[in-house]
Amino acid sequence: MNAEMMEALQALASEKGISVDALFAALADALETAYKRSPDAHQFSWVTIDPDSMDIRVMAQELDDDGVAFGGEIDVTPDDFGRIAAQTARQVMTQRIREAEREMKYEEYAGREGDIVTGMIQQTDSRYTLLDLGRVEALLPQAEQVPYERPEPNSRLKAYIVEVRKTAKGPQIVVSRTHPGLVKRLFELEVPEIADGIVEIKACAREPGHRTKIAVYSNDGNVDPVGACVGARGARVRMVVNELRGEKIDIIPFSEDLRDFIMKALSPAKVKEVRIIEETGTAEVIVPDYQLSLAIGKEGQNARLAARLTGWRVDIKSETQLAEEEAYGAVDWAAGEWIVNEETGEQMWQPADGSPAISVEEWNELSAAAEGDAVDDGAEDAADTGEDSGDEPAAAAEQE
Repeated sequence: MNAEMMEALQALASEKGISVDALFAALADALETAYKRSPDAHQFSWVTIDPDSMDIRVMAQELDDDGVAFGGEIDVTPDDFGRIAAQTARQVMTQRIREAEREMKYEEYAGREGDIVTGMIQQTDSRYTLLDLGRVEALLPQAEQVPYERPEPNSRLKAYIVEVRKTAKGPQIVVSRTHPGLVKRLFELEVPEIADGIVEIKACAREPGHRTKIAVYSNDGNVDPVGACVGARGARVRMVVNELRGEKIDIIPFSEDLRDFIMKALSPAKVKEVRIIEETGTAEVIVPDYQLSLAIGKEGQNARLAARLTGWRVDIKSETQLAEEEAYGAVDWAAGEWIVNEETGEQMWQPADGSPAISVEEWNELSAAAEGDAVDDGAEDAADTGEDSGDEPAAAAEQE
């Protein structure tokens, strides 16, 4: 009987994926609970199991009035636990095994936040998608799904572990398809240089389902970081794009020179000049007129991703816009609001930059001066190109 019990425990341990020692502990707890529910049971008692001979004993000690154990250990093993005791032991044993399974599953995934997992899509609705990871299920909330991505049931999907929660029903694993870390992990799988630490992904900016920009840097001067990520004929980056369902990926080289880094971050647009404004954390980017729409991108996407990638606010201007600002003398008072002076009741213009308010007369003078400069510049341009309308009548009069 003891040999059969040992074989049963080993088979159960193999089936559930838990250790035999954990089963011994569960069996001891179950028998102890069953004994304490039997009539005339000792209050202070415990169960011992010899793992070699499978000899099971119930040991006990007497307690005094203060609840302190005294005297030696005595063997109080009953001849027969009875049907009720056996049922109790079975219930407790089942419960302990489930708890051990939950603990093992939690320990398997605890601390794995930031890893990538592959699961089979089991169920999809408007709130979440369930991924079968084998022994556990992962939860993919709607907020962590890429817009317009429709996962098909029974298809495989890679996801990024965001959080592992310990619950009464076992570990709850929350995964994401929108996290920028998913792109980094996918590149680690496809690019050996990144996995080995030769190439690093310094920064990543992503708009899920549309476009991603990553900045890569090589710790080895003989290794091209962009080429390593792209692969032969784009094989490596194509694998990542396919996993992301066609999401476009821009790979740019990281640079310690901030101006150079911002220029590259705005690729494929060609940048003429970058002016850094430290006080406001803004980078003023000057591009040729024909590159303005490309630099900004569709609905401002390229500029937004470049700003997230570099950590700087990017203000993009064309050469024509810059020339107009310089020609018209773009002054700080041009942006602001009209206010009323509490002491004098006079209406005044308050510039948006916080400089002192100016009166209506001063505002009119500044406006007239700016308009006069613009008119003078236009006249000078006309004179330079020979477009002065008074030249031709004068010449005609001389001929007559």
